[in-house]
Amino acid sequence: MPLTMNREVFITAAVTGSGGTQDRSPHVPRSPEQIANAAIDAARAGAAVVHCHVRDPDTGAPSRRLELYRELTERVRESDVDVVLNLTAGMGGDIVFGSPESPFPVNPDATDMIGAAERVQHVAECLPEICTLDCGTMNFAEADYVMTNTPGMLEAMGRMMTKLGVKPEIEAFDTGHLWHAKTLVEQGALDSPALVQLCMGVPWGAPDDLNTFMAMVNNVPSDWTFSAFALGRNQMAYAAAAVLAGGNVRVGLEDNLWLEKGVLATNAQLVERAATVVTNMGARVIGPAEVREKLGLLKRDPNF
Repeated sequence: MPLTMNREVFITAAVTGSGGTQDRSPHVPRSPEQIANAAIDAARAGAAVVHCHVRDPDTGAPSRRLELYRELTERVRESDVDVVLNLTAGMGGDIVFGSPESPFPVNPDATDMIGAAERVQHVAECLPEICTLDCGTMNFAEADYVMTNTPGMLEAMGRMMTKLGVKPEIEAFDTGHLWHAKTLVEQGALDSPALVQLCMGVPWGAPDDLNTFMAMVNNVPSDWTFSAFALGRNQMAYAAAAVLAGGNVRVGLEDNLWLEKGVLATNAQLVERAATVVTNMGARVIGPAEVREKLGLLKRDPNF
């Protein structure tokens, strides 16, 4: 399809993630207070949406403890900065098998596989405006585990999110994930038009070359809204590519720790640089109120 550049762009800041980056940069936030402050700073820098995981405050290890999500949500909502809150629902789908010759039993210390309702419990309690739905199962290279999202689990989680009035952000790591997402819409588990995040360069999903990226873009229905990101040094290049292809932008320390060679970034600095890329292309960075109108989001009262 011909490229149609997006002239009204929103930026998502993915401020911490669940990867093993907690000891690689002092700027990766750990506690709910640190994550909330990073989200607020990113919003002040121009992010309309903040995508948040939680971590153990002492170790920085990824967590899905409800009290951490509650504290994070309350701190963001009670601040004087308006921003769309996007909570992950990707935790609880990790299976780590045994050796290649003896895959069973799975590794009980590293496997974290729970049911659909438990994976969505923090979403039901905190009611963010957006939550993620990783729309497929895949190998991850960072550790020897499988991110597991079965068709039945995705349909169940999607229906729960939709019933809660929370907008699922479909995280697509390959073209088959978009195929499945369209099926979930056809089944009525997700509403249309849907919201999609194209995840580029995550081993072993879609590589971050432009041909693959355009294959992903061309598999997004024309009335859906999409954003895109790439890991590491290609983060800002994909900010430009996403806008040129008609999409929106995601940056942040979940995907890239560096501002430039040898210089560790903060989330706010990455948002500021992405905003400069967007405006230098002749587009406008839109704020949270415009994003809510565009996506039909329900803003929650701080005392939800």
